Amino acid sequence: MTTPTGSVKPPRSRELLGWREWVRLPTIGIPAIRVKVDTGARTSALNARHIEPFDFDGVPWVRFTLHQPRARDLVCAAPVTEKRVVKDSGGHAEERFVIETTVAIGARPGTWPIEITLADRGDMSFAMLLGRTAIRNRFTVDPALSYVAGIPQVAHKTETI
Repeated sequence: MTTPTGSVKPPRSRELLGWREWVRLPTIGIPAIRVKVDTGARTSALNARHIEPFDFDGVPWVRFTLHQPRARDLVCAAPVTEKRVVKDSGGHAEERFVIETTVAIGARPGTWPIEITLADRGDMSFAMLLGRTAIRNRFTVDPALSYVAGIPQVAHKTETI
């Protein structure tokens, strides 16, 4: 940001993230997952297989299996926020389910809501991409660093910040 005198105003201080980090998704029961922090992706994406939509008390939900390359698969369920057409990094458009869940990054306390699209990322190294809207106004990303936020602590009570 430029000031009226033409000098550059430094951004407010934010916590630092590396290009890959650990996160926790407590609302859908994921205690820890390695993510690629991707500032080029607007929305976060989770490696979901066996995606099965269903109704719960008249509300659309989706059940899916989270496949993690180096850990056991987890079966998760969440209410569907919407279905959205998303373009991948190769420009291919695909309709995906969108869910809202909470996220905690590394050992940092507290959670906040984020949107995640469900996609088969089976051929990718990371089971989740953490997109820029999930970290906007909270973190600065240094692509030379990895895992600077620490490993998530399993919380007994979820805090929202």
